[in-house]
Amino acid sequence: MIDRAEKGSPHIDPALWANFANAGSQDEYCRHWLTLQCAFISNVIQGILVLKHPETESFTPVAKWPEEGEDPERLSEISERVLKEQCGLLVELEESNGNLSYRPPRYGVAYPVLIEDSMHGIIALEVSAESEAQLKSFMENLQWGSSWIELLLQRRRVMENELSLTRLKSAVGILADVLSEKTFEGASMAFVTEMAMNLECDRVSLAFMHKKHARIQAISHSSGVEKQMNLISAIGMAMDEAIAQRKEIFYPLPAEGKVNIVRDHENLAKQHGAGAILTMPFYADEKYHGALSLERPGLQSFSEGDTEFNSGAGSLRQAFTEEDAEFCRSIGSLLFPVLEVKRQNDRPLILKAWDTIKDQSVKFFGPRYGGRKILIAVIVILIAFFSFKKGDYKISADTILEGAIRRVVVAPINGFVKEEKVRAGDIVESGAFMCALDDRDLQLERLNWLSKHTQYKRQYSEAIAKHNRAEAKIIKAQLDQVAAQLRLVESQLNRTRIIAPFKGIVLSGDLRQRLGGSVEKGEILFEVAPLDAYRIILEVDERRIADVKVNQRGVVVLSALPNEHIDFVIGKITPISTAKEGLNYFRVEAKPEVISQRFRPGMEGIGKIIVDRRNLFSILTRDFREWVKLWVWRWWP
Repeated sequence: MIDRAEKGSPHIDPALWANFANAGSQDEYCRHWLTLQCAFISNVIQGILVLKHPETESFTPVAKWPEEGEDPERLSEISERVLKEQCGLLVELEESNGNLSYRPPRYGVAYPVLIEDSMHGIIALEVSAESEAQLKSFMENLQWGSSWIELLLQRRRVMENELSLTRLKSAVGILADVLSEKTFEGASMAFVTEMAMNLECDRVSLAFMHKKHARIQAISHSSGVEKQMNLISAIGMAMDEAIAQRKEIFYPLPAEGKVNIVRDHENLAKQHGAGAILTMPFYADEKYHGALSLERPGLQSFSEGDTEFNSGAGSLRQAFTEEDAEFCRSIGSLLFPVLEVKRQNDRPLILKAWDTIKDQSVKFFGPRYGGRKILIAVIVILIAFFSFKKGDYKISADTILEGAIRRVVVAPINGFVKEEKVRAGDIVESGAFMCALDDRDLQLERLNWLSKHTQYKRQYSEAIAKHNRAEAKIIKAQLDQVAAQLRLVESQLNRTRIIAPFKGIVLSGDLRQRLGGSVEKGEILFEVAPLDAYRIILEVDERRIADVKVNQRGVVVLSALPNEHIDFVIGKITPISTAKEGLNYFRVEAKPEVISQRFRPGMEGIGKIIVDRRNLFSILTRDFREWVKLWVWRWWP
């Protein structure tokens, strides 16, 4: 830019360079830059600089030359086109009055300020030119001059990034110190101490809401909060003042700030020597949880002749800035929930329970939370229903269906299996053939005894013919003995053919794999149960056996017949328990009132014994109440 000035550009007043180099703020920098740029480019009528606001993302004018006179609206159209097209533009402007005298035509020259292809500003000038070369020179100078604005924005971005990084480091450090403390008191003290060190404060106070007022929890550089009652009261009133206005309060009030009520802040400053105060309330979950108050010492407390002032007290920071408030907001929003959780956890159990009840009561009786209210109403209705409604008290038990009679068919003699006709699961009629044993040995023995019987009978007849009474009596005895043996063999022969004792179902026994095999006398061959007589066996838990009595009624549902409810009557309670799956059960026998043709011995199901009618709540909670009684009895001294 300086080189181009040396090639024929107008002379630049050194004061303009000095003002530009010594600019203390962004607004001064932009104003002096625009003045310098308009002086560097000849024939400039007016100029305007538009930059994007970092928070609102809107484009607003930040500098105008000259500050008085001219009409910047003439540059609005070209500025909007540059904003839309994001490139430099040159357009001819119409005359603003009816002056017919000749003068050089006027042009609008505009150039965008782009950083990483993002629009950050617009520079627009109104110039007069008589040749295309002049316009080209104007455009080039404007392009070269815009680099100063880009430099400003880049520096601002770097500073913001450095400030954000510094805040992030500080926030992480403070968060680490707070989280390392196990108690709420230690965490609060660590928080206010770190805030005082980072913001160079004389005193930092932390308070949480209690009964609609701020209660001080910790003060930096102070071990005992209770000992400073006047200071605590003054700080608390200042916090209440900020919370009541629902905004952070700066004291002294900034010149360009909004009007706030600072009476309590002023009293705190006068009574306890605070030069600057920043009070920041913290809001979350639709309510204020607490506040943070920061105090810095005032310079007015030292005179210029004081040694302490001259030695460095004058370097103390006094007024709080918006950057300080932003730092407090970011730190507070990060750490206040952590401190609130620690505060809630450190309370006595009874207070936690009371707050929970109170919170739930507010949600139930207050506005909104319709689903919660419906749920609680349903629960209350259910409790009331089960408390007054009565129902049948039933005892559930596993059941098994057995035959009323279980007849065992055994082998009548020692022998061998010759034939079989039935097996387990078959239904037999009364007197039906079931199996047969081999009778060949018995047939031979029968023939032997028949021949002896014929022989003794002939000898008996001869002794009678000879009138030999003594011999006749002896032969008679031998004849009777042979007749008895013959009847025994014939009886055994009859029993080799085994028949069903009654109509029923064969529960066990299968001789197909034992044909020709031997069996011993008394060995069980079959088990038969009748089809028209059954009994139900219930396994009742020992905890409920006291409620079971003979002649009580009940209902059983078998697994094989889930759609049928079978009524029964208790007939017998066996006073002997059996262990099963870690519990003791008593065997209870019952008689079904209806016999179904689909019943089969061995069917299992669930039976319920109806004891009496009781309160439903008592029925549902009986197991739990009994468990509590036993537990109390076990541990009661």
